[in-house]
Order: sequence, then structure tokens, then C-alpha cells
Amino acid sequence: MFKTLLPLSLILLLGFSSNLFAQDADAIKADIAAKTDQMKALEGEIAALTASLPPVYGWTKGAAGVLGLNFSNFSDWLGAANPNTFSSTIGFSGNGFVNLNQEKYFWRNDGNLVVGYTKLNLDTNVALPDSLDGYNKTADAINISSLFGYKLNDKLAASALGEYRSTVISNFNNPGYLDIGVGVTWTPITDLVVVIHPLNYNIVMADDAFEYDSSLGAKLVADYTKALPKGIAWKSKLSAFISYGDVPNLSNWTWINGLNLTILKGLGVGFELGLRGNRQEGFNTFLASPDGVAARAANPDFSIGDLDDNNNPLQTYWLLGFTYNL
Repeated sequence: MFKTLLPLSLILLLGFSSNLFAQDADAIKADIAAKTDQMKALEGEIAALTASLPPVYGWTKGAAGVLGLNFSNFSDWLGAANPNTFSSTIGFSGNGFVNLNQEKYFWRNDGNLVVGYTKLNLDTNVALPDSLDGYNKTADAINISSLFGYKLNDKLAASALGEYRSTVISNFNNPGYLDIGVGVTWTPITDLVVVIHPLNYNIVMADDAFEYDSSLGAKLVADYTKALPKGIAWKSKLSAFISYGDVPNLSNWTWINGLNLTILKGLGVGFELGLRGNRQEGFNTFLASPDGVAARAANPDFSIGDLDDNNNPLQTYWLLGFTYNL
């Protein structure tokens, strides 16, 4: 009798325990769902309170930089096509801003600098020529802008913009681009600034040996900066000029995107991607090449409108490395 009741009791006990555990799990899930709803409600309240905060007036400033380093050396690595090789790349991108916000007006100033150097020796047993013995510049760009706006309301302002772009290490201001224009600035959200200037003059400065043209047109700028959770910061800036005189040939644009992850006390890792379209730069680069010299010799009237799209590629750069934020 006892031997018969013992297995039956165990089965009943296991069934009761399973039912009890299932009820506990359901209760925990229901509690999690309730707390999740409470969390979402609190997040909505926090967002509403944040949006209702009064604007902060005064100066704000900041700076950040990305340093990319790459070194490699192979000695008698016989499985490779070039068994004795040394290569290294050093790249730097720096961004900074100084902004003033007041009740009736604002003044926004920012700058970006990109430089890069590369050294490559495919046979370390043979000395490089003096012209190649060292680092060669592979990237060089500077962009400085200043935007002043008189506020018409919370989101719209009458504004004036000055923006300068060139190289800084070599061929400074050759070419150099200076945009000066007026229009409106729209700030639909805190993190986004959109500049729309239908009256803008794009001044291009270069030596007589180059063929650049200045023109009247429209200036469009979109600047988005967002601080994301877990120390991630994202910045994206598009600057475009649309020429009224010759849209396809005299217009230009630059788009720079940066993503930084701060790990410890301002130090972190970052990635930056730059894109640019500029047909005038493509045309003058082509004219300096052997194919360009031959094209001009065959046709003295060869102009920017005759440039093949293959000789006007999308300009790109990217940089991955260590970052430091001030």
C-alpha cells in the first residue's frame, strides 16, 4: 500500500509545484509589463518637461578630434608579392565650435580641419628617392563658417552666412572658396539647424594657371548634432552651393558625418566620413593630367562642359581612430 501511494504522492507534488511555478512566472511577467508601462509614461513626462525648459542664453564651446594611425612592416615575408614592405598612415580630423545664443539673436561659429600623410616602401632593401623618402600628404582640407541670425520667432531667423573652404598645408587658397549670403535659418528641433540663403555669392580664388569661375546662387546648409545614449555623439553637416549661372558645372557640395564613442574622460573611438562633389576641381585636375593636356592640345576650346563624368569622381575620405573631446 505504501509503495503504491509514494509514487502517486510524488506525481501530485510535482504537478502542484509546476502549477505553482507557472503561476509565479505569470505574475512576474505581469509585473514586468506593468513596470514597463510605468517607465514609458515616465519617459514621456521627462520629454515633456525637457521640452518646456526655458532656453539657455550665453556662450557654448567645444572641440573634438579623431587621430587615425596605421603602421605595418614585413621583412622577408616570402609568401607575399612584396616580402619586404613598410607602410604607415597618419590622419587627423579636428572639429570645434563657439556659439552665442541670446534672446533676440544668435551667432554660430565652427571649423573643421582634415590632414593625412602616408608613407609606402614596397622594397625596404632599396632606398627610396628623396622625393618619396618621407610622408606624402594625402589629405588636406579646412572649412570655417560663421552664421549670424536675428530671431523672427522660436524657429525662424533672418540670417547672414560666411563660409570659407580651402587647403591649409599646401596650395593654400589655391583654390579657395568663399560663400557670402543672406536668407533665413530654420531650427525645427534643438539638434538641427537648416540655412536657406537664396542670395549667395560663391567667390573662387585661384592662380591664373587654373580655370575657376565665381557665380551667384543659393546656399543650403544642414547641421545636425545629437548626443545619443551610452556616450555616443553623432554630427552630420551638409553644405551645398547651387549656381544660378551654370547648375551642373559651377555648383558644389560637401557632406561630413562623424560618430564618436566616449569611453573614459573624453577619450574614445571615432569614425568620420567625408563626401564632396565639385566639377570645377575635377576639371582643373584633369587639365593638369597628361590626358587633359592632350585634350586641350587637340581642342583649344575644351571647357568644363566637355569634361567626362569619369574624370569628375565623387570625392571621399574616411578616418577611423582614437578621439578626444573637450
